[in-house]
Amino acid sequence: MRIKAVDGFLDIIGEHKGQSKKIWVLAKNNLIKKYKGAVMGPIWALIKPSFTLFILWFAFAVGIRGGNSVSGYPRFIFMLSGYIPWFFISEAIVGGARSIRQNSQFVTKLSFPVSNIMTFCNLSSLITHLGMSIIMYVILIIVGYGPSVYNLQFFYYMPLMFIFFLVLSWATAPLSAFSRDFENLINAIMTGLFWLSGIFWDTYDLENPVLKTLMYINPINYFINGYRKSFIYEVSIFDGNYLTELAIFYAEFILLIFVGGHFYKKLRKILPDIL
Repeated sequence: MRIKAVDGFLDIIGEHKGQSKKIWVLAKNNLIKKYKGAVMGPIWALIKPSFTLFILWFAFAVGIRGGNSVSGYPRFIFMLSGYIPWFFISEAIVGGARSIRQNSQFVTKLSFPVSNIMTFCNLSSLITHLGMSIIMYVILIIVGYGPSVYNLQFFYYMPLMFIFFLVLSWATAPLSAFSRDFENLINAIMTGLFWLSGIFWDTYDLENPVLKTLMYINPINYFINGYRKSFIYEVSIFDGNYLTELAIFYAEFILLIFVGGHFYKKLRKILPDIL
């Protein structure tokens, strides 16, 4: 597995050389295609999550007034800083897994680097995420959170989040193309991931040290907590209180690179026959 994993990783890196312009064009086209036929087109990529945020604000700021805070922060602000990365993460996980099957026309072209499919699909989701992040930042500034030097940590967490879930798709996209059951499994676990990922609650508030450490195993928590550290907690990436979380995340990240490279190398050649 180790040799296949390394070979797969090197293959993916090689397939991306000189492809940046093509990937960018395909990412924009993918975003446009998703909303083809709609008068406002890709603007819907911002309208849909913005409407969800409005509903949350109305529910917790106007409707439900009891217990309207989490860890000392207004509940809407707390959820806003968790929802924005979650919108991208959920799209990256589900969309990344579907990417090869939904773009099967590229797989049959022997000259097309298949790993680029996952990249441009995730990049199109990142474009939407950047727009939503701007909306979030404006809201936070209006209500008194920032600007702060800690906000610059966004430029660490955002690219890292993109790369992490892109690497995840190296494994999930070929496996989902190989088996629809695997794709259905991913869809099935998304609701569970949502509730385990600290969007509505603070994973740092757990008193049981074992459970608290187990929460670190979920990499989604790393990014959601990271956005909160950058925008509302104002805590450094390398704060000594969170070194365990940092070590666990990077251990998982390195392992994921090997797993993703392994499955891509193993399934790449048979994808045209499968599709």
